[in-house]
Amino acid sequence: MIVTRIALSGFRNYDGEAVDFGPAVNVICGTNAQGKTNLLEAVFLLTGAHSFRTRFDKELIGFDCDWADVLADVSSGGREQTIRLLFRRGRPRSVTVNGAKKTSSELSGVMNAVLFCPDDLSLIKAGAAARRRLMDTAICQLRPGYAALLTDFNRLYENKTRILRDWREKPRLLDTLDDFSDGLCRVSAKLIRYRAAFVRRLDEYAAPVHADCSGGERLALSYKTVGTVTDPLGSEKETYYQILEHWERHRQAELDAGQCLTGAHKDDIDVTLNGTSARSFASQGQTRTAALSIKLAEREIYRADTGEYPVLLLDDVLSELDAARQEFVLNRIAGGQTLITCCEDAGVSRRTGGVVYTVSGGRIRKE
Repeated sequence: MIVTRIALSGFRNYDGEAVDFGPAVNVICGTNAQGKTNLLEAVFLLTGAHSFRTRFDKELIGFDCDWADVLADVSSGGREQTIRLLFRRGRPRSVTVNGAKKTSSELSGVMNAVLFCPDDLSLIKAGAAARRRLMDTAICQLRPGYAALLTDFNRLYENKTRILRDWREKPRLLDTLDDFSDGLCRVSAKLIRYRAAFVRRLDEYAAPVHADCSGGERLALSYKTVGTVTDPLGSEKETYYQILEHWERHRQAELDAGQCLTGAHKDDIDVTLNGTSARSFASQGQTRTAALSIKLAEREIYRADTGEYPVLLLDDVLSELDAARQEFVLNRIAGGQTLITCCEDAGVSRRTGGVVYTVSGGRIRKE
């Protein structure tokens, strides 16, 4: 998959700018706050019209602008296609592919990307939400139906949380609690099977990558979900009944606490190094190596599923790595298109043969 050209109008700090990317490594240089990450964000939006930096479309629109337009030519699956995203204040986003209207989730069938940014270096030590976000971002691109399930789950969760929070002031809210709880259990059963299957594959791909980088250290990833679920890869029906059992046990506790205690929002990935919890005992170097391995494994999963590498987006991550880990990453990005942002080229283009672009004040110049 390759983004051959992208044009931005009214997007973040880009009034009207276009750039043609090379098919291999593209090194995007510039000082801070010039628009490097904005450019990667625009490319990432092509995968599902959702930003990795904000939940709100209005924040994508530049100051003093009423709309933001992202127009890109991409090559995937042997086809040349044009994606256009239009964000307007107070109106739903518009998504088209070759002029035909599409839903945001349908973009995953056109374009895939793997993002690695400095925040991901804390993936191992961070809370469970960071690892759920890893799962959700990847699976939304790999399995188009997953995004709709996630939307349903979030809606049910927000409604149930509101009931649990307000039922004492509005007792009639309890009339709908069981329906929302049941719905949440049903959707959780679907999400759990998707997530468990993804983590199993992530473990398979990440372990050898990590062993190569660390000199033989054993990385293992396992999926954690609701305690009553005995086999997250089992049948959806059985998983649903097991989650329902958990909710029935905790129904009163939910009412007392005013919080939802049952569902896929509690999921996590357990990461171990040589059989020991990485979150509790890994050094900073071990943490970074594990995070690198997981993100590079994610890239390999896309390739296995689609037959081609996704676009790899490395947002200022090299400056956070020591020389050995920089080399490890740069030696593993061949075969697909990569966009790397950095404050200075620092030899990246020489080491990779990449094309260099300089970003300054929302303007892009090819060197």
